Amino acid sequence: MYKIAVVGDKDTVLAFKSLGVDIFPVLSDREASFTITRLAKENYAVIFITEQIAKEIPEKIDQFRDQMLPAITLIPGNQGTFGIGIGEVKKSVEKAIGVDIIFGKEGEE
Repeated sequence: MYKIAVVGDKDTVLAFKSLGVDIFPVLSDREASFTITRLAKENYAVIFITEQIAKEIPEKIDQFRDQMLPAITLIPGNQGTFGIGIGEVKKSVEKAIGVDIIFGKEGEE
């Protein structure tokens, strides 16, 4: 059975606890990297990571980019958004269909 996790600062991840999602508060990029690796081995199909943590560990997130599972999804943290999550969605859509349907630009990298 697959599971869903949220990794990030304590204040952000606690909001997901009431939804029945497994939460993993982390204090450092090293702890986050270790946690993500562990979750990937423990049948987590979706791992939500706060943008604040994700910007500190891009290499770790890239390790899972071309894999089917786990799906890594960036979410805003308690400090707001950095725009990283929407940028990742934009890149994925462009890769899949060749056109930027989110911002309406064709052929730009």
